[in-house]
Formats: sequence, C-alpha cells, structure tokens
Amino acid sequence: MKGSRVGVLVVDDFTQWRRVVVAAVQGKLGLRVIAEAADGLDAVDKAADLQPDLVVLDIGLPRLNGIEAAQRIKGASPKSKVLFLTENYSTEVAEAALDTGASGYVVKSAFAREMIPAVEAVLAGRQFLSDKVSALESVQLH
Repeated sequence: MKGSRVGVLVVDDFTQWRRVVVAAVQGKLGLRVIAEAADGLDAVDKAADLQPDLVVLDIGLPRLNGIEAAQRIKGASPKSKVLFLTENYSTEVAEAALDTGASGYVVKSAFAREMIPAVEAVLAGRQFLSDKVSALESVQLH
C-alpha cells in the first residue's frame, strides 16, 4: 500500500491524537491524509466535499457524535469506508457503530497493535473488530 493514492479523512476532537493517527496512516501505510476534522458536522462536510476513500472516525465528538456522523457520511460519500477509532469498548456501542455500515472498529488502547491491520483489512474490503470488543462478547460484523 506504500505510495498509494488512497485519501484519508481523520476525525478526532483531540488534536494530539489526530497527529498520532496522521503519522501512522502516512508514515507506516503511505496513505494520503487529505483532511482532518475535530467534530462530527465538519467531518460530514469534508467527506461530502472530498469523497475520501477512508474515514478514521472517533465516536465521542462535539456537535454530532461519530455514529450519527458515520450515517451522514455514508449518505454523502457512499464509497468512503469508515473505520471507527474510539476509546469506547462497549459491545452495544460497537454494534451501533457497525450498524452504520462502517467496516471496522478499533479501541484506542489497542491502536499500536491493531490500527495498521485494521486499515489494511478495511481497504481490502474486509471488516475488522478490535480484540478488546470481541473478547467481551460476540459482536456481529455485518
């Protein structure tokens, strides 16, 4: 995937965390980060305008939470794949997130181990579910 022209939108309200995600996506995977957003409404607008291949999306966002943002993003940019990256490891939240049509769910505390395999799986058309969620209870991938 190195040197890929895959465009990525990174959405998180914590600037320093966005920087970590951007560094991993660009440095380790060679993808292009085409935009960043700090809230759900901005994410929807940027996804509609830029049509990213991948949206890395937090759930706990101001103005519009990540689950609602993902639903709107899927409508505004139907080809965009959504990968949730959140600290929430509740099975109910994970299922609600995946019900939006998202392709993956990574818990932030597993970022170092799971982010790269998750992005690779999602871009290859497969689904990815964090071990931290799947270990708690059976969450159905869609």
